[in-house]
Amino acid sequence: MPKRKSAYTRAGVDIDEMNTALKRAKRLIRSTATQGVIGNIGSFGGLFAAPGKDDVLVASTDGVGTKLKVAVMANRHDTVGQDIVNHCANDILAQGARPLFFLDYLGTAKLGADMFQSIIRGLAKACRENGCALLGGETAEMPGLYPPGEYDLVGTIIGAVRKQDIITGESIRTGDLLIGLPSTGLHTNGYSLARKVVFEKAKLRINSRFPGTRRRVADVLLDVHRSYVAPVQAVMQKVRIHGIAHITGGGLIDNVPRILPENTTAVFDCAAWRVPPVFTFIEEQGEVDRLEMYRVFNMGIGLVLAVRPADADAALTVLRRHKEKPIVIGRIEKGKAGVRLLNAGR
Repeated sequence: MPKRKSAYTRAGVDIDEMNTALKRAKRLIRSTATQGVIGNIGSFGGLFAAPGKDDVLVASTDGVGTKLKVAVMANRHDTVGQDIVNHCANDILAQGARPLFFLDYLGTAKLGADMFQSIIRGLAKACRENGCALLGGETAEMPGLYPPGEYDLVGTIIGAVRKQDIITGESIRTGDLLIGLPSTGLHTNGYSLARKVVFEKAKLRINSRFPGTRRRVADVLLDVHRSYVAPVQAVMQKVRIHGIAHITGGGLIDNVPRILPENTTAVFDCAAWRVPPVFTFIEEQGEVDRLEMYRVFNMGIGLVLAVRPADADAALTVLRRHKEKPIVIGRIEKGKAGVRLLNAGR
């Protein structure tokens, strides 16, 4: 006689499946352990040794957002864990912080062990690459709250920076140069608009070839939100960076002013870099105004560094040694705190 399912399983939550998934994930989580990790996986809280007495803790929380819907459509879950770790790592990098550890939250209608393993594999990969520990997290099965097959992925990162090395943007001044580091596509922003244009207006399918490329729609839309931690930390060892803007939701127009002192304006020459095809396609097919594109999407620039003109060559050299393709895309001028775009088109 087959074993009778428990009442909880019949209600949609399979504890045995969740425990199996967690056991399989432990090896991946252990692979991210750093020197500060204390204790074992599976405790009620994660333990991490405090850094130096002169360090300030820096924290950031974010979610992958509706990019997850694309992952579900493609039945591909190996990239979204990388997305959230890298996104959060870049956020604290903007204050000059180095990542210490990461915590994740996964909420789903029904947990599948293979899907869970794939997500954790991505989280662990990005944690290793950013030099931080995947310290713990929470997995919640909540049928009725999430549509079948869908889930939400959120994360929190904790980092540290020496008090004297905190980057606030307050020391930015007129004449400083702005160096842009290329993005790897949409990163994790603008997917509500991108999905509407790609799947509703252009009526592309998830496995269609993306126009203007030789890649599938799934591959273009699931390009990993990259981390800038390693190359930018290398620059910090050589020159003083006076401001860092992570270009997320709000694009250049809304993110760069967050680091500007009063009476300064960031002036960008949009002809200095090539806008990737995915953005051009969304703009044209969605009939989106060009300035709105620069406010919704990163348009090919994922991070902006403000440096003194005398330090620009040294910064560029370090970045290129780290296989980056940095571009001087603007400068700081007097004016109301904000952004001015030159050669942005219509």
